[in-house]
Amino acid sequence: MIQRLLNIHFVAKFLIAGATATAVNISVLYVLTEKFGIWYLFSAVIAFTLAFFVSFGLQKFWTFIDHRTDVLPTQAGLYALIQVWDLSLNTLGLYILVSHFGVWYVGAQVAMSLVIAVQNFLLYRKFIFTKKPVEHEV
Repeated sequence: MIQRLLNIHFVAKFLIAGATATAVNISVLYVLTEKFGIWYLFSAVIAFTLAFFVSFGLQKFWTFIDHRTDVLPTQAGLYALIQVWDLSLNTLGLYILVSHFGVWYVGAQVAMSLVIAVQNFLLYRKFIFTKKPVEHEV
């Protein structure tokens, strides 16, 4: 029972951290596109990059409670590789949804963020922040 609650707490923290990074991503995307007139794909790249820093910091230090500094370069490198993949997937998905299906770019970004979140949860837990959530402080 306690392990299940800790896992629920862990998933909730992952989702909150991800939602925070997604809010940064979508807000920056919207402001750059609507207020500064930057093409939505360029705005998406900038927004995604800023969200990377928010996401890594929150996932490493808050969600996974991993304060080890000796593995930080390795973790950041692996995280960055996943993010490059995510950026490619996000940009392609955004382009397809907007250009071929007529989805509003913000709605398309939300959809792509959900797809990427599921993928990342599995990758982060398996390959980057390898400690199990029940081993972490709550």
